[in-house]
Amino acid sequence: MSKMVTQDISQMARAVVSLREMILQGELVPGQRIAEARVADRLFMSRTPIRQALPLLAREGLVEIAAGRGYVVRAVRPEDVGDALDVRGVVEGLAARRVAERGISGTCLVNLRECLAEGDAVLSARPQEIDEAAYARMNAQFHGLILSEAEIPLLSELYERIEKIPYSAPVNLAFGETGTARVRDLLAYAHRQHWTIVAALERRESARVESLMREHAHLVKESLALPAQATARTRRRVGATHTTVRAVSESLQGSAGRVTSDDVVPSTHRTH
Repeated sequence: MSKMVTQDISQMARAVVSLREMILQGELVPGQRIAEARVADRLFMSRTPIRQALPLLAREGLVEIAAGRGYVVRAVRPEDVGDALDVRGVVEGLAARRVAERGISGTCLVNLRECLAEGDAVLSARPQEIDEAAYARMNAQFHGLILSEAEIPLLSELYERIEKIPYSAPVNLAFGETGTARVRDLLAYAHRQHWTIVAALERRESARVESLMREHAHLVKESLALPAQATARTRRRVGATHTTVRAVSESLQGSAGRVTSDDVVPSTHRTH
């Protein structure tokens, strides 16, 4: 890959992260048409990476095609994001628990350690020079490895539905607060959790790694700075969700082909 192509991809990734945060922080509001030239000036880049980023954000559910041409910002309910992140924590926790109980494969362990090294490299930069997009790619790979290693189709199906909610997928990195020092602190703390999760998997500490993964998902809500009422509502509901998902997960032996996520996810979590 040429240096120019690599730079173009890096610019587009930075545009995706920046636009995501502009929407989260209210700089771009629901219903507002996104003016590519103005955003490009704001981010000190050309219009091309902005134009390339918008279809990706549309797939994340953050923007939609406007009547005529261009894109407008979609309304996102904090409660829906909080619900999705809580269910994500349950799903990832169960996946990690299954991996620990069965014993992690050597290949998966090597790949997870590569993710740890990549994260360390990203965080070694000065706070104002941290590549959030590179960290997001590593983060998505880390979480995907654990889910894949669990080999539970039902959990994978649930995860795919969760990722359709804005800000809920590991690759959709965004911060509700400005300030490079704060962003760096949150990323560093999250990555320390990655190290702890891998250690727990290696030691086959199933109950502990399940708890760690749920706490790890909760940290995402802190980074997004979701309103208190949204997180309080999801705390009241996640216990019931966890019980339901876990009961079905434990009955997967011989019945995976008969059970789908529609049987597990409460109706308020479903997309139509």
